[in-house]
Amino acid sequence: MKRSIRIAHHNTSVSLEAEFWAELKVIAARDGVSINDIVASVDAGRDGNLSSALRLYVLKRLKDKS
Repeated sequence: MKRSIRIAHHNTSVSLEAEFWAELKVIAARDGVSINDIVASVDAGRDGNLSSALRLYVLKRLKDKS
């Protein structure tokens, strides 16, 4: 599922499976931030592809929760 996100004053498209978008929404609500805020934060610290970095972020958050 591809979505347009605005980060660092420019638009970009991010492709993630629906389950990852759903979990990002849960994380954002729990943290009191927007999905765009999360994406911008992950984007600022990533080394590779943004979609992959977001999947790893969600995985880490889920593992930290257990």
